[in-house]
Amino acid sequence: MPQIPAPIDPRLGESGARAPAASGLFVAVVIIGFLYFGREVLVPAALAILLSFVLAPLVRVLQRYWVPRAVAVLAVVLLAFTLIFGLGTIMAAQLAQLATDLPRYQTTIQEKIRSFRGATDGEGVVDRVSGMLNNLSEELDREDAERGQDLRPAESGVPAGEVSPIPVIIQQPDPGSLATLALIINPLLHPLATTGIIVVFVIFILLAREDLRNRLIRLAGAHDIQNTTAAMDDAGRRLSRLFLTQVALNSGYGVVIGIGLSIIGVPSPILWGVLAGVLRFVPYIGAVIGSVFPVIIAAAVDPGWSMAIWAAALFLIVEPMVGHGIEPLLYGRSTGLSPVAVVAAATFWTWLWGPIGLLLATPVTVCLVVLGRHVKSLEFLDIMFGDRPALTPSELFYQRMLAGDPLEATEKAVEYLKERSLTSYYDEVALKGLQLAQNDHARGALNDKRLNRIRASLEELIDDLVDQEDRPKPAPATDDPEAEAAVESADQEDPALGLQVLTEGSLAPEWAGEAPVLIISGRGALDDSASRILAQLLFKHGIRSRIVGTDAISTANLFRLEPAGVAMVCFSYLDPASLIPARTAVKRIRRRIPKARTLLGLWRAQDHPGQADAEREVLADHYASTFEDAVRLCLAAATGTPARTEPAIQSPEKKIA
Repeated sequence: MPQIPAPIDPRLGESGARAPAASGLFVAVVIIGFLYFGREVLVPAALAILLSFVLAPLVRVLQRYWVPRAVAVLAVVLLAFTLIFGLGTIMAAQLAQLATDLPRYQTTIQEKIRSFRGATDGEGVVDRVSGMLNNLSEELDREDAERGQDLRPAESGVPAGEVSPIPVIIQQPDPGSLATLALIINPLLHPLATTGIIVVFVIFILLAREDLRNRLIRLAGAHDIQNTTAAMDDAGRRLSRLFLTQVALNSGYGVVIGIGLSIIGVPSPILWGVLAGVLRFVPYIGAVIGSVFPVIIAAAVDPGWSMAIWAAALFLIVEPMVGHGIEPLLYGRSTGLSPVAVVAAATFWTWLWGPIGLLLATPVTVCLVVLGRHVKSLEFLDIMFGDRPALTPSELFYQRMLAGDPLEATEKAVEYLKERSLTSYYDEVALKGLQLAQNDHARGALNDKRLNRIRASLEELIDDLVDQEDRPKPAPATDDPEAEAAVESADQEDPALGLQVLTEGSLAPEWAGEAPVLIISGRGALDDSASRILAQLLFKHGIRSRIVGTDAISTANLFRLEPAGVAMVCFSYLDPASLIPARTAVKRIRRRIPKARTLLGLWRAQDHPGQADAEREVLADHYASTFEDAVRLCLAAATGTPARTEPAIQSPEKKIA
């Protein structure tokens, strides 16, 4: 007798669902607490890791010239920190000079304020606000004075007739020599200790780079060493190239700003140049903060406004040139972070680690995103902070077709076509999106209204792309995140680039008709859309075609089908269940157009087990699963050259004939 399972308490399911969320929240709190309370050690470690990414390429260059690693590491680290300390010394000297000159600049600012107030003739907003604040202050002072006069001795806490206590000032004795020395050294101990930790960490990381990589591979996934190693090496190269380029670019930016401010006459130009270069590591607001101080100093130094205007113009000209001109040319979309992620990261790391956290926010977040793109268990980091779309290109295509937004889909397709062919777009994006729609239709998730919307949107998209060539445009590479993600997800090489464009003279005689290719759409809801795509691609390669529905080969209508000039019959199906009637359709076409070759186009995003054997049962001459395969087979047949596919399977009917 079978045992009846005990009923399951639904409360257990709720607690089971809450358990992962609670454990995840607990882990997040522990990690944040560890980052906050361990910042004394973690901040130097983070700085050392970033410096190691910058210095690692220099170490490798020295190693290529047979310099031992230890010597190369020590030489590069010594050179780097010598430059850092040299810049720090220069900045300290300029800052001291600026502090000495501040009283003189204060006089100029006061004169400008007085002249500004005089220009308003006492009727401006500044005077009205100032007068209101003065009146409020006088009123408050008068109330305090009256309250003090009415205060009785008993209420004041001092008995009548007694003298008020005399305040006593306690003065510390003069410290001795050792105490004075300690007061001087104590503020320097923390920066020196931090610097020492950074130096030790950088040397250790550069010396033991491979060992650290192997340990990270072990933590990330030793079950697939080849892929994990490739991912770690790729991440290291990308980050090194990114940070080294950022250091070089921001250093050049600081040099240009320093030279420009020196020509304008702003005091301490080296200080402001270094500050502008360092703050530019902070996205969005860094360049603005770096420009505020020199503009204020320029306004304080010059009795007029020309110096401040020239200083502001310098930043307004140089920053857009670097940010929108040079930067994209050097490393494209530099950080790979979404704008929301940049702001959130800056806020979080500043709250956690203070001003140093603001400088480290973007580099640290870039490291996390790169790891998320290569390590499967950390993929959520790329989804949360990366600038790549959360949905796949095919999912975004399907969503736009569902929403009836072919215009946006066309814009993204044009961006994709800057780097890939039109055939690649239809195979890698549109076809996979149509497969998603077909799957939803097969399980009853799409009603007729939504199917009609998808068909109408797709027809409009195909019409919008009618003028696009089947090859990448001679234009700069796309900078659209969605198009970049689609290009990255496609094959490394574009197979459609080898497809030739035929002319009238290159066609075989039987292909010289008005429409040598007859495309028969299946009964599926989206089969006709796939047929339209195939017809457009064939036309772009010099082959004309016409499309008919599956009703055209029914028993009642088959005799009306005009066979003249047809050299190839393509059956277009999206639904795998169409294999059942496809064999009958092929037999009917062979009876009606015996000289025409047949091609079964079962468009699918990926192969299924046993699918190839099922296709062969249809007994067509050729088989294609992508539009690129179908176009290639038609081109080969039209020119009489063998195609790069497996041999056609000859049907029993043709063998008998």
